[in-house]
Amino acid sequence: MGSEMYFTKDHELVRKAVRDFVNREINPHIDEWEEKGVAPLHDLFKKMGDLGFLGIRYDSKYGGEGLDYWYETVFLEEIAHIRCGGIPMAIAVQTNMATPAIDEFGSEYLKEKYLTAAIKGDMVAAIAVTEPDAGSDVAALKTTAKKEGDHYVLNGSKTYITNGTQADFLTLLARTSDAPGYHSFSLFVVPTNLPGFQVSRKLDKLGMRSSDTAELYFDNMKIPAENLIGVENEGFIHQMMQFQHERFSCMPMAYVATKNMIDETVDYLKGRIVFGKPLIKKQVLRHRIAKWVTEIECLKQLTYHVVRLKMAGQDASREISMGKLIAGDLMNKVADGCLQMHGGMGFMNEMHISRAYRDSRLISIGGGASEVMCDIIAKLEGL
Repeated sequence: MGSEMYFTKDHELVRKAVRDFVNREINPHIDEWEEKGVAPLHDLFKKMGDLGFLGIRYDSKYGGEGLDYWYETVFLEEIAHIRCGGIPMAIAVQTNMATPAIDEFGSEYLKEKYLTAAIKGDMVAAIAVTEPDAGSDVAALKTTAKKEGDHYVLNGSKTYITNGTQADFLTLLARTSDAPGYHSFSLFVVPTNLPGFQVSRKLDKLGMRSSDTAELYFDNMKIPAENLIGVENEGFIHQMMQFQHERFSCMPMAYVATKNMIDETVDYLKGRIVFGKPLIKKQVLRHRIAKWVTEIECLKQLTYHVVRLKMAGQDASREISMGKLIAGDLMNKVADGCLQMHGGMGFMNEMHISRAYRDSRLISIGGGASEVMCDIIAKLEGL
């Protein structure tokens, strides 16, 4: 309701274009991609790149659309209508997780070579931060990049890497100094076609099945020195800023996906006759849904507040951390409750709600666990 306060006719044209694409080119294939455990990202991203969907905020100099955060929000809201969690996540990795740091801190060379290719859909990108022993504790990273002449030599491994089996390049965080503290890491663009790179294995996940997730291995892999993003040893700081774009992307996707779960569940409850009446007549269910819809509206308004902060050039770290926290809790709660309302049918894999239930579980883990969001919020609140 009241969306015309935020979105103009131009925003709605973009919305319609993305919605039509999702309905035509993505949703008809979701069941097949979920079954296969992988989607043809090169093919899909090329189509999206041709339509200008992969560089909404990026400069037209690199093939982007040069539009603002409201347009990006429209885009994220619309890809949330994809009938699974895996594909929106794969797309958001390309637009909001692996490319913002290149755009913000990368050299002209890196922007022209990699950002342009990512925006066109000619290259699939992945973000490589997490390691077997370092997830949310980014400072515990062990993967090293040692400077040798005009190259860095990369050694180590990364895990849970979305788009990992298909990526043409990784935006990768590695240790470039043995000094303690946060000024010991650097961010790199790592092309996956160089010797020393290996996809160790494709991981088998509870949900997000249409999204390929990989464990990656680097064995004395030489990458050109000019592939350093920004300043050496400041990569941790660059990545923390990139995380804000990643965590923000969870917010629109969460309130749209949860509302879709509710709408489907309401349809089911209307048609399900129990003791002579449709289930939707049960006050306990109507009230439960009313509370969820209220929380969804709160998350949506917090999201729009974040967009206003970003438009004003202000730091929204606190509000984004809060939004990410709420998004995870809300998706888990609503998916669980909606599945319950489907009864035995909800436990069947043929039902969309069972997929939504599996896929939702990642939101409070990936991109900074809920516990880490709480730590960040507590710190910013001076606790």
